[in-house]
Amino acid sequence: MKTSFIKKSISSALALLLCVSAFSQSKNPRLIVRADDMGAFHSVNVACLEACKNGIETSIEVMVVTPWFPEAVKMLQEIPTVDVGLHLTITSEWENIKWRPLTSCPSLTDENGYFYPMMGPHEAYPGQAIMENKWDIREIEQEFRAQIELALKNIPRISHLSGHMMSTGFDPEVVKLVRRLANEYGLPAIDRVEAMEEYNFIYIGYDGPRQTSAEKEASFIRMLEKLEPGRNYMFIDHPALNNDEMETVMHIGYEDVAVDRQGVTDVFTSEKVKQAIQEKGIDLISYNDLTKPLPRSTPTAEKVNPKAFAGYLDAVKKSGQDLHSIMVLRNGKVIFEEWLGDHAFNQPHILNSVSKTFTATGIGFAVAEGRIKVTDKVISFFPDQLPVTLSDNLKELEIRHLLTMSSGHNVDPTAAIRTKEDADWVKVFFEEPLLHKPGTEYVYNSLGTYMLSAIIQQVTGEKLIDYLYPRLFRPLGIVGAYWEDSPQGINVGGWGLYVKTEDMAKLGQFILQKGNWNGKQLLPEAWFDDATTSHIASLPAGVKRENLTVKPKDSDWLQGYGYQMWRSRHNSFRADGANGQFILVLPEKNAVIVTTAHIGDMQAELNLIWKYILPAFK
Repeated sequence: MKTSFIKKSISSALALLLCVSAFSQSKNPRLIVRADDMGAFHSVNVACLEACKNGIETSIEVMVVTPWFPEAVKMLQEIPTVDVGLHLTITSEWENIKWRPLTSCPSLTDENGYFYPMMGPHEAYPGQAIMENKWDIREIEQEFRAQIELALKNIPRISHLSGHMMSTGFDPEVVKLVRRLANEYGLPAIDRVEAMEEYNFIYIGYDGPRQTSAEKEASFIRMLEKLEPGRNYMFIDHPALNNDEMETVMHIGYEDVAVDRQGVTDVFTSEKVKQAIQEKGIDLISYNDLTKPLPRSTPTAEKVNPKAFAGYLDAVKKSGQDLHSIMVLRNGKVIFEEWLGDHAFNQPHILNSVSKTFTATGIGFAVAEGRIKVTDKVISFFPDQLPVTLSDNLKELEIRHLLTMSSGHNVDPTAAIRTKEDADWVKVFFEEPLLHKPGTEYVYNSLGTYMLSAIIQQVTGEKLIDYLYPRLFRPLGIVGAYWEDSPQGINVGGWGLYVKTEDMAKLGQFILQKGNWNGKQLLPEAWFDDATTSHIASLPAGVKRENLTVKPKDSDWLQGYGYQMWRSRHNSFRADGANGQFILVLPEKNAVIVTTAHIGDMQAELNLIWKYILPAFK
């Protein structure tokens, strides 16, 4: 539970970059700052990390065939929120260090088995270019597949494909192949010749000389001055350090690599550059923002009264609610979005117990894949962590009881782990007595949700977040998620997930569409029928309905509980996290409302939504 880590990561990497309005609404210029070739050298790895943590870098491209790729994997774990692309590689350009393919590719390699140094003809390397030799598209496909598989195995959050030295776009046949692989793996290819038009961006470079660090900085700032409002731009360069390692790196015609690439690092971390970006109102965005955003519309076009949102925000202000963001979707399109204070569209936010709904969705995928059943006994997954004596209630505990907060505990056992620093959380859960027959009594139970995460890891061999990437996160375009771990290295499940506001909205829309996304049924509809149904009365622990002090019609917490989701008034349901994090789904309005906040009175927060926003839907 290292909450300070992610907060520090977010603040150090993004503090100077974030804007208070969403890039999709903003009329500002929008800029991707991309660092290429992570994995090639230790010095490159260090520079990429520094330029992301303390600079303007928004995307890092990783090469998997290179010698420092294993270190790159470890270092990228330090910055879980940065966008990462796979830099597909079939050339090895440097004199003193070479890399080979992952597969047998004789048409792409020299007599020593190394990739050819160049893509196109080079006077210093006659006959040593891919395009000068009879390359085989079948070998390129098998090599690209191997690189994609290795990258996803080690870095599940990879969001897109790019090409080292134009490897993805040097021939129409290769472009066609890469487009097919991009569709198959759900990883947009952004270096194809059509990509600029498809994703609406423009390549830009230094505006002037760039031999020295000072020249690069001045030319970069001049470039910033020419960016036009409302347009998307991409800047690519290669940060590294000027040190003994990089001084050995060169090829004929490019000998000053160490000095040149230290200059890139200097620009990416320059205080003058950061200041210029702020002064010019430039939004720094990622590839994922371009390739997989939710569609946008206007309230009027989707038959929603636009005046409602101004009234809502005014009421929030007058009530003193600390609202951080709100996003409203109608008919699958974002019609309103606002970030308040120092919060921003590209800033991950703590979800608290909204995390539970992501966990339950992971269980849904495991059920759909036949790995588990909701009627499976919980003790069957942990034979080595059980107490010596098993109570009858513990023997009867099933996954569905964890999903519905009806495990049989009398009080939430989560408090027990707070006092046992290195305790095995699974053992702690089993040690807490089940005083009620499972399925009969509702008691909110965050440690029970942790058990769902532990079951996923037990049956898949993957952390829950890694399991979700290919099934949920990558198809929906959720990247840069971070989930805290227990001392046993298991995602905590019930809390501790950080994603962006739009990522929350994507999950809400996914649930509203009953598992369908872009025409593909990712998760069976039946799962959502079960998950959003009230399985148990959500009464406070130990309280009978006749003893309630609040009438059910006045409370969104007394409408029943599904699979890690609450039923709400107005025939809605929601993911719900402490201090005002909501994914509110309204099927009758074909709408999703998402908030992040720090609001103690969450009923008051929902009351304002019901009062001002609900009536706006025509």
